[in-house]
Amino acid sequence: MLIRRGGRFMQFCFVYITTGSLQEARTIGAVLVEERYAACANILPQMESVYRWKGEIQYDQEVVLIAKTDRARIEDLTKRVKELHSYDCPCVVSLPVDGGNPEFFEWLSEQLKPED
Repeated sequence: MLIRRGGRFMQFCFVYITTGSLQEARTIGAVLVEERYAACANILPQMESVYRWKGEIQYDQEVVLIAKTDRARIEDLTKRVKELHSYDCPCVVSLPVDGGNPEFFEWLSEQLKPED
């Protein structure tokens, strides 16, 4: 979804991030919102993951963090998540948003503006 803000277009994305604990998701989510990498973050507290790591099948309980942001912030957001995250190789995946409530997108753009 593209909206025009200031002299540029914003394309919104949801960034899917997995974390090892609820506290880690809360910490990363708070930093992303406080530092305006994301307008908001949703935390889904319980998920089971099955994956291969270092040649072994792993089963782990994880927490999902979904950050709502502008495509232009993805690179910096990813870098910040990697700085804060406990995993060697954290899942940080951007998914484009194709449509939805225009008023919500206006709110997102307001939250992502730098503070004056």
